[in-house]
Amino acid sequence: MAKGFLLFFLLGLVMMLVGLPIASVLGLIGALSGYLQYGAAFLYSAGSVIWGMQNSETLTAIPLFILMGELLLRSGMADTMYEALAIWLHRLPGRLLHTNIGTCALFAATTGASIACSATVGTVALPALNRRGYAKPISLGSLAAGGTLGILIPPSVAMLVYGSITNTSIGKLFVAGIIPGILLTFCFSLYIFLRALIKGDPPDSDHYTWKQRLAVLPGLVPPLSIFLVVMGSIYLGWATPTESASLGVLIALLLALFKGRLNYNVLSKCFLNTAQVAGMVLLIMVSAYLLNLTISMLAIPQLLTRFVTGLGLSFVELMLAFIIFYIILGMFMDVLSMQVATIPIAYPLVVAAGGDPLWFAVFIVLMSEMAMLTPPMGMHLFVLQGIRLDDGPIRDVMFGSGLLC
Repeated sequence: MAKGFLLFFLLGLVMMLVGLPIASVLGLIGALSGYLQYGAAFLYSAGSVIWGMQNSETLTAIPLFILMGELLLRSGMADTMYEALAIWLHRLPGRLLHTNIGTCALFAATTGASIACSATVGTVALPALNRRGYAKPISLGSLAAGGTLGILIPPSVAMLVYGSITNTSIGKLFVAGIIPGILLTFCFSLYIFLRALIKGDPPDSDHYTWKQRLAVLPGLVPPLSIFLVVMGSIYLGWATPTESASLGVLIALLLALFKGRLNYNVLSKCFLNTAQVAGMVLLIMVSAYLLNLTISMLAIPQLLTRFVTGLGLSFVELMLAFIIFYIILGMFMDVLSMQVATIPIAYPLVVAAGGDPLWFAVFIVLMSEMAMLTPPMGMHLFVLQGIRLDDGPIRDVMFGSGLLC
């Protein structure tokens, strides 16, 4: 039956590649494989597993983090944040391109959704970039690459999904993403800096005094305060990830109220978008748990572990194989689809080979980031192409992203 399940799994990947909903495919594979092996008893037991997953406190944090980012976006605090960073970074070679990366990093620290990060910062940044004559590829590439920081810098929905699938501490996963997120932000800015030294910047007649720089610093307070409260409460052990997400939402509400941006229209849009995104994520998670139940009962991880061990691959060779696998898979699948479809199988292999679960979480997220910039299905490419102010070709986005990924 294990061979039959692997056949079903490969068939499911094909079904996802041709565009069938990921939740339907995963649920179908899990339910059909389990039913053929164990009969109706499997479906009865699956109900309790799914019910238990939906009542998980960890997964409750997902809609809360999404709502937190929506509140910052809809209340206009993201615009203020971009303007503040633009004034402080405009003297560096690369100017507004550094602002794109910095704003994405700060916005990533308040929401776990990278698509929202790219779309929000892109909407604010593109008019200023076009007005100052920045080249289209590097402008769009910096926004696409910066947006991927949203699933690495905590709080991260991708880390929450990984933790719920592998039973890894969410707090430790969030802390594990901080240093890699900072390093990746620095690498993006370093490339922009060196490129600007070689090719130069568009003319910039803007001049800012220290008084103007100090005056815009309050625009950086909302994201930094939320990040410190969320991560500080988790790291110090004062709150669980769900409780810290609740604190973050409360602070975002108070900041929006203080700025006079909290009204019925803002709240209705925030709640509606949160419900749509969280509903999609949790539906996929239900199907993933059903698939995981089937995988566990059929002892698939143990069979694959013995098979890979028999190949005699070193840990480095195994990870290189995973890199190639995820790059190819990322050309056709989104991040959440890749995670829920591959982690249940890849995680036991890496742990059996001596890999650290926290390290592998960062690896998975980095591979997912690369996938979001990989044609033909990189989600960030299409998001930025959709918010462009001109009718330029999508190859501008693809080329610019390729420079930075």
